[in-house]
Amino acid sequence: MVVCGDDGLARRLAAELQDVYRAHVVLVVPDALSGTPAGGRGGDPSRGARAAGRFGVGAPRLPTPSPDDTVGRLRLPLEEILSAEPTDEALLRAGVDRAASLALLHEDDEVNLRAALAARRLSPGLRLVVRMYNRKLGQHMEELLDQAALLAMPDVDRAFLDASTTVLSDADTAAPALAATAAGGTSKVVQADGLLLRAVERAPSRPGEVPDPGLCTLALLSSSTADPAGSEGSDASGPEGPLLLPDDATVRDAADRGTVVLETVRYAGPALPLRRLARRGAPLGALLSRRLRRALAGIVASVLALSVTASVATDADPVHASYLTLLDLFAIGDPAVGESTARQVLQLLAGLVGLALLPLLVAGALEALGTFRAAGALRRPPRGLSGHIVLLGLGKIGARVLARLRELDIPVVCVEEDPEARGVPLARSLAVPVVLGDVTEEGVLEAAKVHRAHTLLALTSSDTTNLEATLYARTVKPDLRVALRLYDDAFATAVHRTLRAAHPGAVTRSRSVTHLAAPAFAAAMMGRHILGAIPVERRVLLFAVVRVSGTPELEGRTVAEAFRPGARRILALDTAVPAARHPDLGAVQHGGDEPQLLWDLHPGYVLRSQDRVVVAATRRGLAELLGTPARPHSGTH
Repeated sequence: MVVCGDDGLARRLAAELQDVYRAHVVLVVPDALSGTPAGGRGGDPSRGARAAGRFGVGAPRLPTPSPDDTVGRLRLPLEEILSAEPTDEALLRAGVDRAASLALLHEDDEVNLRAALAARRLSPGLRLVVRMYNRKLGQHMEELLDQAALLAMPDVDRAFLDASTTVLSDADTAAPALAATAAGGTSKVVQADGLLLRAVERAPSRPGEVPDPGLCTLALLSSSTADPAGSEGSDASGPEGPLLLPDDATVRDAADRGTVVLETVRYAGPALPLRRLARRGAPLGALLSRRLRRALAGIVASVLALSVTASVATDADPVHASYLTLLDLFAIGDPAVGESTARQVLQLLAGLVGLALLPLLVAGALEALGTFRAAGALRRPPRGLSGHIVLLGLGKIGARVLARLRELDIPVVCVEEDPEARGVPLARSLAVPVVLGDVTEEGVLEAAKVHRAHTLLALTSSDTTNLEATLYARTVKPDLRVALRLYDDAFATAVHRTLRAAHPGAVTRSRSVTHLAAPAFAAAMMGRHILGAIPVERRVLLFAVVRVSGTPELEGRTVAEAFRPGARRILALDTAVPAARHPDLGAVQHGGDEPQLLWDLHPGYVLRSQDRVVVAATRRGLAELLGTPARPHSGTH
């Protein structure tokens, strides 16, 4: 396996492939990233420790790894190659002509595309996993690279071709979990063929209370209630950490622990609500102020009153009377010399109304012009705003999370230091208020109305910035819900312990983007179809599509026999015949297609070779279930 990258995701993925899949990994990184621990940003392995000391957080002692992480699993040596970019020479030095998979994880889409084209030319049978932020370009490139593989190997197996090129985005993988963490309640979702799997955290049941089991229990939350750090357990937390995919007996014996339950399954069609479509028009209130609208309404009422009075006083036709009134209003009618006194008085009154109308028309034109000129400017938070989410950072992660939050119609106020950040145009197009400034400076969070906010979501690329903003926000509003982005597990545990101890009544959650994204990238390198990942504290539960054929742990077994506590559980069966199956179950199917997955599976159902199932699994459980696929032979290698 070859991994190329320029940030912490590359090292996190390399560790995932080594620890979980027991693969030999060659890591191609810039010199600045050499020696950086998994999950770091590069250049300074002690970043988290120094940040902890800066804010008075004690340096944590790393927990003892669980037996499942260590017994019989010696990590293979990691080979590193230093190269600023994955050039042809660097790729050949890494052995792509002999490798089974190549992951291109540079933050620059163009660098990844150039390297993908070069790798496909050097090794047509190579499995490619490409990190891209541009979704549309990624889709086109995936089709192009698959076609290149098919031309080089016309007799290749269709199953390999479907997985020969995979384009993923760490932002898209992590955004749903981050947005759900900030919103609270409906925390975790995974999409499969237009269906949404909704995983919900539930508190421990009270004495005498019978909890609703839902469709199944996905996990038991951390058992430690005395130590606040127990609420954010990771893979290294030992027996008191979160337990994924427990059996029914374990769930019954752990009544004092919270659970993550698969609660509902519902159709998620692509249609937008009518009220959302209606917002695309420009309302009158956005062009003219309330005072101006009232003044114009008064002018219209005066004109109608003059027209009716003229019709009654002069016995004129109502249409003709209205016409004469408008002529007098705009001062283009003949003077009423020699006519009745009533007609002369009405003409004078119409002229006075016309004098009042002229400045109103000018004011309306200026206001409308100012509105259109300000359409491209950033909005400021409205005065009475409350119950919103304050989003710090509008980089590629923040932009994706902002889009998710607005899809849920959740009010958001963004804070960004760089006016040219990737997510600023998106915020402008969505009419989301943005405060430009450094979140560590006084007054910036106050401008975002953090004292009346529901949640603070800190997603900048700096752990220290996220922590500093969180600490300051807690001084303004102690019960504020906080979800912050932290890379290092040990640093996150220390931060979580301190924040929970200082503010026990508030909710604090920490998330790592690389932690959420690495399992999906690793599974794609192994040729697996991953529907999504659900975070359980700082662990991850994967949802994968598995072919029963060639999988001895599944083929010929019942659903109950295939269930392995703590490792894997079958959730759904693909009911479509093999020829009619959708290659990507994670995509929303358009055109009114019915969902093809059956979620109500009988435990006694026997899995057949032609079946395809959806499996919930831990990282290690998925690796043990599927093993390492062989690389297909090509005509040139």
